[in-house]
Amino acid sequence: MADTISGFVDHIIYRNEENGYTVLVLSTDGEETTCVGTFRYMVRGEMIEAQGHYTRHAVYGKQFQIESFQIKAPEDTKAMERYLGSGAIKGVGASLASRIVKCFGEDTIRVLEEEPERLSEVKGISQRMAREIALQVEEKTDMRKAMIFLQKYGISLNLGAKIYKQYGQELYQMLRENPYQMAEDIPGVGFRIADEIAGRIGIRPDSGYRIKSGLLYVLLLASGQGHVYLPRQELFRQAATLLQAEEEILEKYLMDLAIERKAVVKNLESGPVVYGNRLYHLELDTARLLWELNVQFPHDPIQTEEQIRRMEKKEQIQLDECQRAAVREAAGHGLFILTGGPGTGKTTTINALLHYFEGENLQIRLAAPTGRAANRMTEASGYEAQTIHRLLELSSALEEQASVVQFERNAQNPLEADVVIIDEMSMVDIYLMHALLSAIGPGTRLILVGDVDQLPSVGPGNVLRDMIDARAFPVIELKRIFRQASQSDIIVNAHKINRGEQVAVNNRSRDFFFLERREAVLVLRVVIALIQEKLPRYIQADPMDIQVLTPMRKGVLGVEQLNPFLQKYMNPPSPSKKEKEYGHTLYRQGDKVMQIKNNYQLPWEVRGKFGIAVDKGMGVFNGDIGTVREINEFAGLLTVEYDQSRYVDYSFKQLDELELAYAVTIHKSQGSEYPAVVIPLLGGPQMLMNRNLLYTAVTRARKCVAIVGSEGTFQHMIANKRELERYSALNIWIQELGNARGEFGEKGS
Repeated sequence: MADTISGFVDHIIYRNEENGYTVLVLSTDGEETTCVGTFRYMVRGEMIEAQGHYTRHAVYGKQFQIESFQIKAPEDTKAMERYLGSGAIKGVGASLASRIVKCFGEDTIRVLEEEPERLSEVKGISQRMAREIALQVEEKTDMRKAMIFLQKYGISLNLGAKIYKQYGQELYQMLRENPYQMAEDIPGVGFRIADEIAGRIGIRPDSGYRIKSGLLYVLLLASGQGHVYLPRQELFRQAATLLQAEEEILEKYLMDLAIERKAVVKNLESGPVVYGNRLYHLELDTARLLWELNVQFPHDPIQTEEQIRRMEKKEQIQLDECQRAAVREAAGHGLFILTGGPGTGKTTTINALLHYFEGENLQIRLAAPTGRAANRMTEASGYEAQTIHRLLELSSALEEQASVVQFERNAQNPLEADVVIIDEMSMVDIYLMHALLSAIGPGTRLILVGDVDQLPSVGPGNVLRDMIDARAFPVIELKRIFRQASQSDIIVNAHKINRGEQVAVNNRSRDFFFLERREAVLVLRVVIALIQEKLPRYIQADPMDIQVLTPMRKGVLGVEQLNPFLQKYMNPPSPSKKEKEYGHTLYRQGDKVMQIKNNYQLPWEVRGKFGIAVDKGMGVFNGDIGTVREINEFAGLLTVEYDQSRYVDYSFKQLDELELAYAVTIHKSQGSEYPAVVIPLLGGPQMLMNRNLLYTAVTRARKCVAIVGSEGTFQHMIANKRELERYSALNIWIQELGNARGEFGEKGS
């Protein structure tokens, strides 16, 4: 027979927001009882009557396992006083709760709900405070009812709280009429979640709301794959599959979205295309901002040549003709693009530009898309470089769950600089490019540096390639491989791969190795041996700094299976290492982990001696790699140390933003450089196994590349030029605006 206990919730120890599993302390007749169970809704101060049975946990001792419960109104004055003084009502502590109950006695709850203005009769409570207390009591009652209602449709506590915060008492009407509105209004609620809820509520599959939401969802998915728009027929094809609807009926709803200014339909040479409203205006405005920067600076060519010669002599560097041309173009233009592969002298050219502009007494700022790329820029130039987000001063005043990134530096508050140089431009997506251009004031030179043959950005757009393809702005491409670089087979073979030439795999190289293995189990054995034994000794590097790069996420040699395998060898379990299991991943102290989404609200701090914070900031970004330093079960926190000693505390419910990073996809490695990379290759999807991907992987290594697997796959990737087509049109808008302004000219080289 079940036991019954009654009391009020003194405090909550742990709650899983997704399934409602909760550990709480119930105060019962002056004693505290630890209770566990699944609750649709529960807050501190609630009075409950619970049925269940006592159990004994091996670690935590005696507990009450709740099987069912009822929320009760406080039954006597003592219970009312406990409820009000528990902290459930903000601003009411134990002392004030005692005075309220003393004043109204057993009529307290009725007064709170029906005559809240009478609270001002209590000493220390003004009429304003009385209204605030009453509003809180009403809010808690309304929220409890809403959460219980939402639970009937399988909506988790976490999502239910977001829905209630967004809509309040209007949530009932929203759910009846258009639950798809949630996909637009609430971050983290996509079409699929809204569709699932709508199905439970009984919304028809052919609802106009559903079809419009599905079309927008397909465009959103496309942006996640790097596209700025989709051809109309491709949009209809994907939406018809998603919605199980006929393509013919989609046209009407697409027009509705265009009228509502949620989508934009344009006719390009390739045919009609569809943008999400925001991305269309971002791409168009980026073209406008680029043209506004594309001004000529008056300068004397003879004097410029003389300054270059003096700078070469002073800095003891020798530029070739392309590098000199780069300095000339940068000196004479507000916008300049420098591109080239590894070993072609981009770093030397950047340093020459720095010395040249320093000689002109100009203020220079350097930045790159990632912390690692910025660190490399600093090491190579001796000048401080930042991430673009830090350069633009990512706002720390973002609203919770804000979906639009805000920067302190913008059109109203531009960067204070004469010259801004951005490296690793292939990684910059249309969002970040627009934010950067908005913060570049008139009279500031912008110099963009990158390897156009690298993989494009993870985010939407193909900014660097589109700018070059537009042939509207000054571009210098460095092609000559310098003598020192030509002694590295990593660089020589990278250029061969990029040109589609076969690469010798005879292992006579000192820094480029190919180890033929035909079976996955043998590939895995070799990968472990290389990381743990061979390469650390050969290149004098820590095993944790050697990176496994793989083309794919799925499969035996994909990220999802490689990481737990590598974790077992690289960071084995130990009594001294704490662990935390989340989803399908086990995190352990010492693990190498990666942030897998941009989180602009996540705070970090640089900790000095004794763990004291010496610098603070906001934002951890997709692709950042760090090390798990601490797991605190009591506080529910996992601490990761990133580059530049930045420490970030993740609550356990935020661990879906992390994954193990012993192996990462080649896409995720963009902008990073490692002492050595190990690339397992046996096969994979045709569109992934291409030249562009292999080229990017090889160029991530400083000292050594080791490829393990099938030579046939390796040579096939070199021959395969096909890339996943990326839908973007920045080059078209650049050309159209240039023609309209009468400014377009053949300025590319």
